[in-house]
Amino acid sequence: MFTSVAGRSVIVTGGTKGIGKGIAKVFAGAGARVLIVGRDAEAASAAADELGVSYLVADVSKAQDCVRIARTAVERHGGVDVLCANAGIFPDKRLTDMTEEDIDNVLGVNVKGTMLCVQACLAPLQASGRGRVILTSSITGPFTGYPGWSHYGASKAAQLGFMRTAAMELAPKGITMNAVLPGNILTESLVEHGEDYLRGMRAAIPLGRLGSVEDIGNACLFLATDEAAYITGHSLVVDGGQILPESQEALGLM
Repeated sequence: MFTSVAGRSVIVTGGTKGIGKGIAKVFAGAGARVLIVGRDAEAASAAADELGVSYLVADVSKAQDCVRIARTAVERHGGVDVLCANAGIFPDKRLTDMTEEDIDNVLGVNVKGTMLCVQACLAPLQASGRGRVILTSSITGPFTGYPGWSHYGASKAAQLGFMRTAAMELAPKGITMNAVLPGNILTESLVEHGEDYLRGMRAAIPLGRLGSVEDIGNACLFLATDEAAYITGHSLVVDGGQILPESQEALGLM
């Protein structure tokens, strides 16, 4: 039996939809006091009502907003025990058509936003005595590639580079930092691609199904427990075995 996280203060950036909402749902279900963060006020309010959590409208790519996120969690929930730095964007754009603004937007949210959120939460995480930082990276970038996502893949690999050094700097403060790397997870944005796309994605996964947002939330919950206190600077792939096959032919031999 894992130690309960009930009553602990948890921030989930990008927590108004998709994977972030799933993470928030799992932590709220475990009794944590959750603050979800997003840029869309209507979506944030609706998600907060549905999950029974608190919300804040903020942009993680802005340093002052990240400071406000940390301050709000302290004011509402008495501190910060867990930061789930999940906010991310993944616009589709081929390298031949990509603009400087496209690159800046993706790196600004996915990399800079992650770093700023961690930086802003350092003091309350240290004061917690059991601070946890959990990044949402991806298999795309660190392990795989997908046409149209070169800027996204670069940002997700960069998060892991940041994590490895930051984990060393935070260890003396009693804070651990790890990352979850989702594979293909069934979210609203994935459904929009249609059933043919989903069928193709399922066919590439040894377990034969797309992941759920709760699958990612459960991985984050584990990394936030007391039992995971000796794990830091590591990446947990949650992909149903997607990165394992050497080729499509390997799946046909199963």
